[in-house]
Amino acid sequence: MARNGDEGMLWRWGLIVHRLRWMVVAISVVIFLLMGTYARQLPGLLKDNGFEPRGSESSRGLNLLENELGVPPSSVTVVYESNSLNLTSLASRNNIMSSLEAVKKLPYVKQVSMNKTKRLNNRTDVQSAEIELNLNKSDALARYPHIRNLIHAPSGMKVYVNGPTATLYDIQKATKKDLSKSEILGLPIALVVLVLIFGSLWAAILPVIVGVMSVACTLGIAYFIALKYSLSNFMPNMVTMVGLAIGIDYALFVVSRFREELARQRAVSTAVARTCQMAGKSILFSGFAVLIGMLGMLFIDLPVMRALCLGGVLVVFSSVLLSHTLLLALLGILGHQINRFAVLPSLRKKRGNTAAWERIAFTVMKKPVAVVLLMSGLLVLLMLPVGGMKLGVPSAEVLPPTYESRQGSDLLKETYDERELNPIQAVVQTDGGTVWQERTIRDIRAFTDTISGLAGVKRVESYVTVLGDHTPEQTALMLQNGGLRQRVENLRLAKGSTAVITVVPRSTPDSKQASDLVRQLRKADSGSLKVSITGMSASRMDIMDRINRGLPAMVGFVMAITYFILFAAFRSVLLPLKAVLMNVLSLGASLGVVVIVFQKGLLAHLLHITSIGYVSIVLPVTIFCVVFGISMDYEVFLISRIKEEYEKTGDNEKSTAVGLTKTGGLITSAALILIVVVGSFVFTDIEITKALGVGLFSAIFIDATFIRVIVVPALMKLMGRANWWAPAWVK
Repeated sequence: MARNGDEGMLWRWGLIVHRLRWMVVAISVVIFLLMGTYARQLPGLLKDNGFEPRGSESSRGLNLLENELGVPPSSVTVVYESNSLNLTSLASRNNIMSSLEAVKKLPYVKQVSMNKTKRLNNRTDVQSAEIELNLNKSDALARYPHIRNLIHAPSGMKVYVNGPTATLYDIQKATKKDLSKSEILGLPIALVVLVLIFGSLWAAILPVIVGVMSVACTLGIAYFIALKYSLSNFMPNMVTMVGLAIGIDYALFVVSRFREELARQRAVSTAVARTCQMAGKSILFSGFAVLIGMLGMLFIDLPVMRALCLGGVLVVFSSVLLSHTLLLALLGILGHQINRFAVLPSLRKKRGNTAAWERIAFTVMKKPVAVVLLMSGLLVLLMLPVGGMKLGVPSAEVLPPTYESRQGSDLLKETYDERELNPIQAVVQTDGGTVWQERTIRDIRAFTDTISGLAGVKRVESYVTVLGDHTPEQTALMLQNGGLRQRVENLRLAKGSTAVITVVPRSTPDSKQASDLVRQLRKADSGSLKVSITGMSASRMDIMDRINRGLPAMVGFVMAITYFILFAAFRSVLLPLKAVLMNVLSLGASLGVVVIVFQKGLLAHLLHITSIGYVSIVLPVTIFCVVFGISMDYEVFLISRIKEEYEKTGDNEKSTAVGLTKTGGLITSAALILIVVVGSFVFTDIEITKALGVGLFSAIFIDATFIRVIVVPALMKLMGRANWWAPAWVK
């Protein structure tokens, strides 16, 4: 930046945008219309939740089941319920199978069969059938509407379709609905808040335009990426939430600065250039800070995290770019008209009174020790539930009970033994021979005997045990019978050099005990057999292991980069450390709130939330990465003004008060916009989106109130001149 603050790259960029303002707006509108068209089509391309730990042992085992034993890659479960009929009777089962005749005739339907899983009780009002499909997940999802249209409830019954394909289809529907709902709920409220902040309709509309366009452009770009690569179906909601919040937030800073420059009697072109130079610099810094947080997700080796990272990076980039192009062009076109259509001018005058912020600052600094202890104690109290956090992999439970895949899932869990429905599977391969040979049978018998003795194992079953209690020699002789061997292959128990051993645990599939059992199974002596442990419990454990492996590097990366950026900005050793610790406190407290609401169910009814008994496995990582960057933005904005004043006066206490006085209103306004936008997602359908909304709402509220307004001034007072200490070589 050059002399007098009136030159520099951003200054010149502002002048260029002002000179070409009509062209910039025209190009932006064309891009928006094109990208908006494709953005609406994106949810239909997202055919995966992104939670499969590709390349893991559980993933390899699943591939072996499909490729070697012929386990279908996709299926649909049809659940029947009746208030008057016994659905376990032969007549009811025949009626159900007859109602599925049209489905059986479809060329890609491999098999239709009744569910023979052991029941939990003597309940006779529920029955289910399994439709196996010779289709990959993507093709199954595309054909699902046709399949669903052919499924009808027999007389006296109600029918619900469940399973991974049906759940993904419902999540697609819910995603589309949530995108519209968030816009309908969040944008009008955000506009009202902006009108109250600016007191002018034109000034309020511009940030909303930037927020909407940043989301549309991001989802439009994601559409073309999704044509070639698989992206998580949870990405659009996260992009919409973060994009609207950050896009509107950045535009708020730009519009506020532009009005300040106009008030100084500057020409419109000069005001645009000055705004680009000052507010634009802050936005570039903030965008970089948020990008650092988003990039932290890459340390977690899961497709869903890569998709969320991609969406986050694109939407932040779009928001920053639009703030430096379209928004500046619109400001150049409006000029002094930005203040037209004034709304509640008396309220705007009251907002200009900063005496309240000064009083807050000095009040807090009178008893800094008490304030820090009280606030820290409150935040730690909110963090305590995190110690009992139960992480789970999302399934049909992420949908509200109004969706039929969720209703079918609930009925299955109430009726059937979940341990039998989702057992652990050990896929074994020989070292050269076939599974029909005596040597292999002996090895499999020895392995099943070993794992049967493990704590937590309820039952073990393989093709060897199914054939009866015979010696390996006798079993091998029996399997020389071609008909018997074909029956074993039809049951998908063994074929060629591959077999599957089913291990039913004593605990539920999503429990810690089941994960511990998976670890024991993977360590068990299998002799010459090559074993891959798979199933729901194994997949969940592999996902957890990947998160746990990547978590230290992710946290270290984000916190270290944050520290060094703040260190470079403030030339202080302690201030960046304080900022990082405060972020940890606010994040911990917000996660505590998520656990209280979604896992324990407190306030769930009030917020129209169905407590699912766990927290989504990716939620803590996502909240950490998104919030860390946003929180650093507020920290930089506040401390920069305090530092600016301290360099003039050398008075730490007065500088803190002046800094809060000058920035308190704008930080509160920016946080309020974020809170309104992310808060609107609490009323969407998908539970992960709701939880992300609650987490971000809590984190931003805590950060902008308790942390920045109360704790920061108190710590500035306590630390005194030590706030500004740094080694001489840094100075």
